[in-house]
Amino acid sequence: MTGLPTVDPAHAQRLAPLRGLVGGQLVVHEIYKSIQGESTFAGLPCVFIRLTGCHLRCTWCDTPHAFTQGTRMTRGEVLAKVLAFDCPLVELTGGEPLLQPDAFALMAELADAGKTVLLETSGANDIGEVDHRVHIVMDLKCPDSGECEANLWQNLEKLKPTDEIKFVIASRKDWDWTAETVRRLHLDKRFPLLFSGVFGSIAPADLVQWLLESGINARFQLQLHKFVWDPKERGV
Repeated sequence: MTGLPTVDPAHAQRLAPLRGLVGGQLVVHEIYKSIQGESTFAGLPCVFIRLTGCHLRCTWCDTPHAFTQGTRMTRGEVLAKVLAFDCPLVELTGGEPLLQPDAFALMAELADAGKTVLLETSGANDIGEVDHRVHIVMDLKCPDSGECEANLWQNLEKLKPTDEIKFVIASRKDWDWTAETVRRLHLDKRFPLLFSGVFGSIAPADLVQWLLESGINARFQLQLHKFVWDPKERGV
């Protein structure tokens, strides 16, 4: 894959930090080792590669610093730094990691090195070229995110049955949309589902109650790192 992906012209300026990238290069916000805070891998040690840049602006985004801040590194430098942690689990996140063409090759190289590779993606970018060995955790944006129209619904046909779909829920309105979407598309029969409340916006007990009343087979989750450390802490 070469060149930056096509995005809505109104959002093109948001890709400014990625302009001028050449093959074999990535803009990296941070690389660090922590515990996996979400997904079915929650609680496991994990190395995170947070790439710079996102064309979306979700109202509740907790990593806006990754929109523009980053360092240009070669893909080889990134790979060497990650492998030096000697950790079996690695996640590529952002921002939106699929905005950077070399992210695809990096994930394949990490899988070649024997790592379990997770991809955290918004679902607003085509996942068709992601290496089949990568475990995809894909958001479907709820209405209160402000980016619901960005959902690329054809991605649902490209997910593997073992991949995961995450809904980040900020309100009862978001919950109702989530439940209707899951039922209409039979998502709980097709993929593992993750239901997260926006930190500080919705009481976890409320979301649990709605889930139990719905009969939907999904996993309620908390962002563990925000309970272990200060929610504003970076690099954890």
